[in-house]
Amino acid sequence: MQELLSEIAKVAEASPDKGEVATYIPELAGVNPDQFGIAVAFEDGRLLTAGDAEVPFSIQSVSKVFALALALGRVGDQLWYRVGREPSGLSFDSILLLEREDGIPRNPFINAGALVTTDTYLAGSNPREALGELLGFIRAAADDDSIHINENVAQSELTTGHRNFSLAHYLASCGNLRSSVDKVLGTSCHQCGIEMSCRQLAMAGRFLIESANMPPLVAALRRRRINAMMMTCGHYDGSGDFAFRVGLPGKSGVGGGILVIAPGRASIAVWSPGLNRYGNSKLGTEAMEMFAKRTGWSVFG
Repeated sequence: MQELLSEIAKVAEASPDKGEVATYIPELAGVNPDQFGIAVAFEDGRLLTAGDAEVPFSIQSVSKVFALALALGRVGDQLWYRVGREPSGLSFDSILLLEREDGIPRNPFINAGALVTTDTYLAGSNPREALGELLGFIRAAADDDSIHINENVAQSELTTGHRNFSLAHYLASCGNLRSSVDKVLGTSCHQCGIEMSCRQLAMAGRFLIESANMPPLVAALRRRRINAMMMTCGHYDGSGDFAFRVGLPGKSGVGGGILVIAPGRASIAVWSPGLNRYGNSKLGTEAMEMFAKRTGWSVFG
């Protein structure tokens, strides 16, 4: 396995087309696209890495996996009255379906749905307390108290997140936000500003595999359902393509990170800042396709 990871890293580093970084977030626009890292945290406690696996990056929408777990822990299946469970087929920041479907986002991983999820775990607390709870959950999952929020990234997103503000205002106009728009957006931008390395992210993702080596942070049924959402909706309008090429649940972020779960086996984190046309890591997707082919790991047998 270590030889495979090293080979994947070499192939990625040699690729002439690394995609384009997310220029619409100023703090991400200057990230070097030549970086690539991968880490695999196994069910039995082993950890293997290759490339730039210790370099911290902005996890962005990968944070939505942890936010969803936290929101479901707060309200359980009541969450599904406010957000759906279907792929959108549109870009992650589209407002079209939100207008057509009376302010109920298609799923918790597109931006509108993630705002509802954030609003849910924010209820009854202030942003600092809510973010502290979210960070506490991630740190417990990763067994790493050094994980933190990059304030510069968070402020960069707040300054330029006009479309997210429009989504939040539309949700509020439909009665699907409980907290103020400013409160929800402030919390959401700081959530997306969480910074982790591939090693830390792979370790944190272990809560979604069945492991006897760490205490369960979520119930088995909830774990299966989060994995299902990652499989069907985790890569926005590229979710079907990722499922076809990789065959494992995954959640991407515009910072270039992807968290992939091989149920019962391992949690995999891959990072390369350049994005494809769907807004998902180009080399990260290609790396996971190579990984899945060579290991034979797939939820489809």
